[in-house]
Amino acid sequence: MKFGPENNLKQNIYFQLFFWTALFLFGTARNYGENNGSISSEILIYNFCHWIFQIAGANFIYSVLIRNFFDRKKYLKFLLSLIFSLYFLSVINRVFIVYLAEPFFISVPQDSFFNIFTDIGYLWTHYTFPIISGAFIFISVMFVIRYKEEKENTAKLLKEKAELELKSLKSQLNPHFLFNTLNNIYSLSLSNSEKTSESISRLSDMLDYILYKGPKNGVQISEELAVIDHYIALESLRYSERRLKINKTITLNPTASIPPLLYLTLVENAFKHGAGKTTGHADIKIDVSTDGAYSFFRIQNTYENDENNDSEGIGLKNIERQLRLHYGDDFILKVSKENNIFKVEIKTPVAL
Repeated sequence: MKFGPENNLKQNIYFQLFFWTALFLFGTARNYGENNGSISSEILIYNFCHWIFQIAGANFIYSVLIRNFFDRKKYLKFLLSLIFSLYFLSVINRVFIVYLAEPFFISVPQDSFFNIFTDIGYLWTHYTFPIISGAFIFISVMFVIRYKEEKENTAKLLKEKAELELKSLKSQLNPHFLFNTLNNIYSLSLSNSEKTSESISRLSDMLDYILYKGPKNGVQISEELAVIDHYIALESLRYSERRLKINKTITLNPTASIPPLLYLTLVENAFKHGAGKTTGHADIKIDVSTDGAYSFFRIQNTYENDENNDSEGIGLKNIERQLRLHYGDDFILKVSKENNIFKVEIKTPVAL
């Protein structure tokens, strides 16, 4: 767990105070029960001395050994360092008790430094084991906290990444729409067409949708279809009735929703790579339907020259990425080409 300089440091201090106080009280209560409801001051002092080195040992093992060796997969160095550290901490703990603590409350012969350093069995039983037991509990709790924190951080980063990517996708699409529609209006204005004002009104509605609905995570399909109607009307101004034929079939659940600009991008692609690159008659068919669980969008357009057909470009790649970011794997995107007909089908859950 990585603690920051302010709030996280406070959280670490509060956690350590709570944890080690609880551990000391638990050990005291256990000794109280083992001594038939009584506990001497000597036992409390011994417990306190061991408790100090449990705190020091556990924090040293976690913050230094685990962070520098275990987390970096230097397992042999970690094991050797752990053995040496436990031995050194046990020796220091025993020296502290024998030469600093015991003279204040008990009069007994003091062990020599040689005996302290060489009596491995006594060190292990009375000093190393208490340090290990306290450190094991502390490190286990710290690993649980670290796992939870890393999982939350990962989820947060993934969410931020998805939001940034969605914003990036939308920023790629929006200028494309503006470019096409402004070109159409410009062509009408040159010919002083009476439909110029109507086109400006439709463009205004589209801009309102893109600016205010585009940044949202979801919109009702009916709202998206209304903007698609404006877009089709703007594009249709460029073609005669015999030149372009559009069929729409709508069977809609009014509560169904999708990511904004999802269907509009496919309609724009159909015009750009279908009617826009066809010298003769062009057909575009749109079918939108919903059932209790899923929404279905199908669009197909005719095209003439397969070499110039770039329908697999930025638009469809962005569509697939948006679908994956919003729905994970719970969607279907099918793209097919047959007999000069390009077809795209999308199946998504009714609710985002």
